[in-house]
Amino acid sequence: MGVLRGAIVPVTPFQQNCTLLWDSDTLQATVIDPGGDVDQILAAIEQNNLRVERILLTHGHMDHAGGAAGLKQALEAGGGAVPIEGPDIRDKFLLDDLAAQAAKYGIPGASNVTPDRWLSEGETVRVGGHEFAVLHCPGHTPGHVVFINHDQRLALVGDVLFQGSVGRSDFPYGDGDALIAAIVEKLLPLGDEYQFVCGHGPGSTFGAERASNPFLRGATVRSV
Repeated sequence: MGVLRGAIVPVTPFQQNCTLLWDSDTLQATVIDPGGDVDQILAAIEQNNLRVERILLTHGHMDHAGGAAGLKQALEAGGGAVPIEGPDIRDKFLLDDLAAQAAKYGIPGASNVTPDRWLSEGETVRVGGHEFAVLHCPGHTPGHVVFINHDQRLALVGDVLFQGSVGRSDFPYGDGDALIAAIVEKLLPLGDEYQFVCGHGPGSTFGAERASNPFLRGATVRSV
């Protein structure tokens, strides 16, 4: 088994960071949060000669999950199953409404989707043979999950945490206190050296955000 490699494909008018991760030796790959623009994602897969094993979803918003059903169909047309895994089942109401979400914004091509596997905290997923732990980090959405690879100190945090900011919680189902608690109690204690890929914009490290993120000022980080 080699090391993890990655590429980001910005998708939808929201420029969501659809992420491709793969093993450098086997080229076995996973697509995380294919929100749309499936043709662009397929082109990146082909360019890197990847064999996609699965699709992971951090949460149920259209810019993260709207293209999952279409990508799965396109990949499986080449032979072999490509399961969709995640998020937590508490985001089912969002995944059942993806097409309507997209229609409100005039974004074509989004489809409702039912994952092949719902994910819960404490479970793991595989990315080209590399293990990622699943953490439930609600607040932005009720069923938002984050994927953590401890070997390479890498986190895929979706819309929980950003460089200098945190995810929105002003939706009817949002919970700002739960969001900050998830960041402070589950993510930051993992270690300052952990790098993260977020749903929009540049990534960062937990240490940089602990030190300077204005939304985390005054928060007490508990060790794990």
